[in-house]
Amino acid sequence: MKNLKSHPMYWLYNILLLIYWATLIPMLIYRLIREEGFYQRIKQSIGFLPEELKDKISNRHAIWVHAASVGEIVAASPIVREMRKTHPDEVIIVSVVTATGFRMAHQIIKGADGILYFPLDLPYLTNRILTIVNPQAIVLVETEIWPNFLRIAADKHIPVMMMNGRISQRSAVRYRMITFFTRRVLSTIRMFCMQSRIDAQYIIDIGADPNKVIVTGNTKYDQTYGIVTEEEKKRFLHELGFAEGTYPIMIAGSTHKGENGSVYKAFVKIRDHFPGAKLIIAPRYIYQADLIVDEGLKHGVTMVKRSDMKAGKPVKADYDGVILDTIGELGRVYSLGDLIFVGGSLAHIGGHNILEPAAHGKPIVVGPNMFNFVEIFDLLSSRGACVMVKNEKEFIDTCLDILIHPDRAEAMKRSCIEVVQENQGATRKNLEQLQQMLDAVHGGR
Repeated sequence: MKNLKSHPMYWLYNILLLIYWATLIPMLIYRLIREEGFYQRIKQSIGFLPEELKDKISNRHAIWVHAASVGEIVAASPIVREMRKTHPDEVIIVSVVTATGFRMAHQIIKGADGILYFPLDLPYLTNRILTIVNPQAIVLVETEIWPNFLRIAADKHIPVMMMNGRISQRSAVRYRMITFFTRRVLSTIRMFCMQSRIDAQYIIDIGADPNKVIVTGNTKYDQTYGIVTEEEKKRFLHELGFAEGTYPIMIAGSTHKGENGSVYKAFVKIRDHFPGAKLIIAPRYIYQADLIVDEGLKHGVTMVKRSDMKAGKPVKADYDGVILDTIGELGRVYSLGDLIFVGGSLAHIGGHNILEPAAHGKPIVVGPNMFNFVEIFDLLSSRGACVMVKNEKEFIDTCLDILIHPDRAEAMKRSCIEVVQENQGATRKNLEQLQQMLDAVHGGR
C-alpha cells in the first residue's frame, strides 16, 4: 500500500480538503461561540480526546466501529450488541461524524466502551488518532470511504472491513466519475459485506475487488426497536397527550421540505372520516419544526412540538398532532401508528428507512422516489407490505383507503412482519466475516 501516499490524487484530495475547511473557518468560529458542545466536538475531531476516554481506549487494540450519523448508528446498534456477546473481553469503540449521530449512539448503543467523533480526514490528524487508539480492526458501517483514514490504516497494517455496506444510485454515479481513484482507496478494505446484490454490484462498479464482495443482508432487520411492549405504547401515548384507543394515528417519518403539505392534506381528509384522528410528523431536519407547525395552521391542523413537551413548556389544550423534533424516538414511536408515510419519497430525495415501521408491522406508504432503497422497497412492495404512490392525489386517496378498509391494513401488517422475520440474521453473517478476518490477521502474526 505504500504507493498510495504518493499517488497524485491523494495530493489533490488533500489540497481540496484544506481549501474546503479554510472556507468554513468563519462558520466554525460562529458555531464555537454559539453552539454548546461544539468545542469538544472539534477538539475530538482533531485528535484530542477527553482524558477519561483516552485512558479507556488508548492502545487497547480495540475493535473500532465507524457509523457516520443516525442511519448508520441504527445499523450499527445490532452489530455492536452482538459483537459484545461474541467478543466480551474486547474493547469496542464507536465513532460518529454528526452531533445527532453522537446523541443517537449514546441512546441506542449500549455495548460500546467509548463513543467519539471521527477525525477530520487530514493525514496528520488521522495518523494521530489511529496511533492513539491503535485498533486491531476497523469496521465501516454502510459506506464510509475516507481516503486518508483508509490509507494510513493500511500503512499501519490495521485490517478494515465494510459491514452492512450500501451505496445509493446517486453516489454510485458520482463515484464512477473517479473510479481510477476509488479503486485505489477501496483496495485498502479487506472485505465488503453488502446489504443487497444491487449494493454489491455498485461497489464492484466503482473499483472493489469482486473476490472481496459478498451479500450478507441488512442488519437493520435485526434492530430491536420492533419490540415495544404495550406498557411502553401506553407511556408514549400519555406523553404525547393522546388518549388510549386513539384511532387512527398517522405518522409521517423523515419528511422533507415540500412533503409536509401533502401530509397535512391527507390528514385533513382522514380527520373528516375519523374525527378522533391524530398526526405525528418527524421531520428529517428538526430545525424545521416551527415552520412545519406554521404550515399546519394553514391547513387547519394544530401541531405542538415534542421538544416543548419534554421541556415542560405549556402546550395548547387541544391539538391535532405532534412534531417529533427529537433524536432517537422515531424508531419506537412508529409502534403507535396505524398508517405510516416514510418521507424523502414524494420529494426527489430517494426515500428513507422503511424497515423501521415494517419491524412494527405497519401499513407503509411511500412516494415515487425510493431509488436509495430499491432492494428493500422491492421486497416489501412485492409482498404488498408497502404501497408506492405517484403523486399527491394518489397519496391522499391511498392513505384514506387503507384506513377505511381494515382488511387491507391487516394484510399489509402481516406481510411486513413476515418479510422482517424472514430476513433477520444479517448481523450474524457480518460478524462471521469479521471473525474470519481477525483469525486470518492473528494467524499471520
